[in-house]
Amino acid sequence: KTIRDYIKQYLTFYNTRRPHSSLDRQTPDQAYFNALEPMMVAA
Repeated sequence: KTIRDYIKQYLTFYNTRRPHSSLDRQTPDQAYFNALEPMMVAA
């Protein structure tokens, strides 16, 4: 594996699996898609 592979793997983990305290223990993906859903309904 190259360093790029390791970085890509970590960023995927960071955004999809790791809960963040500043996002109320949601992952960034969960926070994004949970915020996006009400906007889609309102549109």
